[in-house]
Amino acid sequence: MTQRVYLVILLLCLRLMYPLVTGIFMDKLASKKLCADDDCVYTISLVRAEEDYNAPDCRFINIKKGQLIYVYSKLVKEKESGEFWAGSVYGEQYEDHMGTVGYFPSSLVSEQHVYQEANKTVPTTVRNLQKP
Repeated sequence: MTQRVYLVILLLCLRLMYPLVTGIFMDKLASKKLCADDDCVYTISLVRAEEDYNAPDCRFINIKKGQLIYVYSKLVKEKESGEFWAGSVYGEQYEDHMGTVGYFPSSLVSEQHVYQEANKTVPTTVRNLQKP
């Protein structure tokens, strides 16, 4: 191939990678969440999916009807947004391990067991993890 064809291919590849390099900014789902602790690491409840759910983007998790999900936080609903919870899917491919973590609509699950109350309100902003 000629240099011109290589250049065209290179430019096309760079154009396709542009969103990956610049980042894609997504709307914030909520400014607060309810957790059992300040770091949202303790399990609040165990829920079972009542319907399948296909994640619209990387913040969400796919769930299948019947799957068990451990819930770690519950977003505080704002304005017209839906009510989402954050959790970890436990499925047949993860027999002894926790699976993928992300958000899912709370309307698609039923609580099976409550481990502890989500009574801590925590901001959803990223914390500054630098040492003083």
